[in-house]
Amino acid sequence: MKESLKVSKKMTIGEVIKKYPKTIFVFIDYGLHCVGCSVSGGESVEEAAKAHRIDLKKFLKDINKAAKKS
Repeated sequence: MKESLKVSKKMTIGEVIKKYPKTIFVFIDYGLHCVGCSVSGGESVEEAAKAHRIDLKKFLKDINKAAKKS
């Protein structure tokens, strides 16, 4: 049985870090230092990945791994 993801590509960065604080380190590791800026409230994980040329599939995998620890 495939485990469901806690974080989806449509969630905003703000939603993710509020719900799963340990994911902040993943965003920073990927060069997304905007976790505290105003953009994080309205930008989705997918939009951030696209804007920063990040592999969305790998990014989501790493975010969800960290979310499990939150």
